[in-house]
Amino acid sequence: MLDPFGYGGAGGGASPNLQAVPGCNFTDQLSGIAALIYFWIAAVSIMADQLTKYLVAANNSLYDSTEIIPGFFNLVYVTNKGAAFSMFADMQSPLRHYFFLGAAFLACLGLTIINVRLDGRQRVYRAALGLIAGGAAGNLIDRLRHGAVIDFLDFYWGSYHWPAFNVADSCICVGAVLLLILNFMAEEKKEV
Repeated sequence: MLDPFGYGGAGGGASPNLQAVPGCNFTDQLSGIAALIYFWIAAVSIMADQLTKYLVAANNSLYDSTEIIPGFFNLVYVTNKGAAFSMFADMQSPLRHYFFLGAAFLACLGLTIINVRLDGRQRVYRAALGLIAGGAAGNLIDRLRHGAVIDFLDFYWGSYHWPAFNVADSCICVGAVLLLILNFMAEEKKEV
């Protein structure tokens, strides 16, 4: 009798028709499922980033600014040829564009390799890596399509003005902070 679920007919044991797949056990399956967390979070981050940038570009002219919360937050439409928060935007090297393309690509590749090699139980760590990779990929897409990154979130307080940024930058920062917290907690656990 074929018993695909291994409930065993008369003998009550596993079906003799089922064989273990070599090299595949529950831990491997758990690790594979957990690895999907990284890809799902990266994909959602990319989609949210690209959708918000599309909406800003479609509904505003370059350099438009709309006050949303007086004295605190504006929605702007600017481009940034530098890194997150306009770092290195004034760098005049013709290689700047290729440097940022290469750095984003290598970051995504490296994070994906780390994700694949992680233990199946490290889901929060995978989520943090997914946020960083999704953010890097979102900005990489902008650089490939526009030669620069679209920024639109503009926060300020009095005379202090934070550089404009986007959803991708936010994902990178949240993922990095989460990694720092996880590493700090792991170090504290080792000391106990």
